[in-house]
Amino acid sequence: MRALIVLSHPISDSLSGHVAQYIADGIRRSNPANSAEIADLTKEGFDPRFTESDIAAFYKTGLPPADVIAEQARIDRSDALVLVYPIYWWTMPALIKGWIDRVFCHGWAYNEHPDGRLEKKLQHLPVHLVALASASRGTYSKHGFTDAINTQINHGIFDYCGTPIITSELLFYPELTAPHAYQEVAYEIGRNIFTKADALNG
Repeated sequence: MRALIVLSHPISDSLSGHVAQYIADGIRRSNPANSAEIADLTKEGFDPRFTESDIAAFYKTGLPPADVIAEQARIDRSDALVLVYPIYWWTMPALIKGWIDRVFCHGWAYNEHPDGRLEKKLQHLPVHLVALASASRGTYSKHGFTDAINTQINHGIFDYCGTPIITSELLFYPELTAPHAYQEVAYEIGRNIFTKADALNG
């Protein structure tokens, strides 16, 4: 089984980057046959800007740009998709949002038919969301962030495409102040990536 871990953070030695690596380690060690690829969007120079070519792809008057097709192929080769990112202004960073905007495009992730019928095309792709938050759990609960993220990201993006959300984790810095605490939690997430997917399918 193969997992694609998409990382969005501008610093190469970030905590988010370490969490992505810990998840990858957990995936590989859970079964020798499992593999994990980390797609570091910053290092790879992915362009998140939605251009005229992306609009043409949306209206199906042109093909998606080559970089989008390459990302879609990378997902198609994967049995699970894991997104790792810090919370910026109560949502995901612009880079990973732009990656979703461009890659999860009309015709590939979903189809809106002329009769109004929605075709969800990614029902085969389990998704795991791991976000890092600098505020406390109490702060996020007080301001309704959990409900907001469920509406905006889990439902608004992934349910629209049919992708089952297997993991939706917020790692709170005030609760996990020691680096090894993040390592343990992230490793456990990785170790269970395909276990949870198998349980869902079973």
